[in-house]
Amino acid sequence: MILTDRVPYQALVDRPKLTLPGNARVGLWIILNVEEWRIEKPMPRTVLPPPMGVPLLPDVPNWSWHEYGMRAGFWRQFEALTSRAIPTTLAINGNVCKSYPRVASAAREAGFEFMGHGYLQGPMHKVENQDDAIARTVESIMQFTGKPPRSWESPGLTETDETLDLLRKNGIEYVADWVIDDLPQEVDTPYGVITTIPYTVEMNDIAVYALQQHQSDVFLKRGIDHFDRLYREGADNARIMALSIHPYITGVPHRIRYLEELLDYIIGHEGVALMTASDIGDWYRREMEQYR
Repeated sequence: MILTDRVPYQALVDRPKLTLPGNARVGLWIILNVEEWRIEKPMPRTVLPPPMGVPLLPDVPNWSWHEYGMRAGFWRQFEALTSRAIPTTLAINGNVCKSYPRVASAAREAGFEFMGHGYLQGPMHKVENQDDAIARTVESIMQFTGKPPRSWESPGLTETDETLDLLRKNGIEYVADWVIDDLPQEVDTPYGVITTIPYTVEMNDIAVYALQQHQSDVFLKRGIDHFDRLYREGADNARIMALSIHPYITGVPHRIRYLEELLDYIIGHEGVALMTASDIGDWYRREMEQYR
């Protein structure tokens, strides 16, 4: 079966009426991505071009760009989220539990939901044994937190034809890779149903800054416009808004204020449900029971 045939088309305007917790209009989902970039390998993305256009390893400046986020930027984002009591989903490479225990421990103590994000940062297409990599990620998170992850975001949202099946085989219930709607959708696998959770590519600080190279305040303006439209539509049917952030992008001094201001703007509205990935997935399952 062609991969896209496994996710049947559904028009948003035809989706069943769903009610968010507290009769909210919008469910806000914050995804904080913490990753391990190995200095001996090519970087997943770069901020500085290589000298003379020829890639060099080790890539100290671009590795350091990301490393700054894990050492400094994460803590700004962590304070912004915890001081506002915003439930947060931590999309975490499995090995980060071992390589950055200070970061992982802070998230665990704060009650963040740990979401599998590959074992090391790199596309699923380049993983020699996906089943093993997913299993190791699940095991690493389970050993660190005491419970296996229920949700998953593939590095770079990458999947092969077999990824969904292997995720469900390893106990994953909810996946963020399919950025196709403002509501979840169920997908059949040989191991049971896996549910897509509305993720984002444009309310993602990677896209806004690293790819589109906008000025620092654009994340705030775009976020307000995005939220305002979903909030209006949410009067008729539920909407999910995802914000995906990375410590080395919006955790830097010249951008953190715009993330903070956007959070304050959204949570300042009535009718906003603050949710994690599993909150959204569990809610959707419950709501859809009435239509089965």
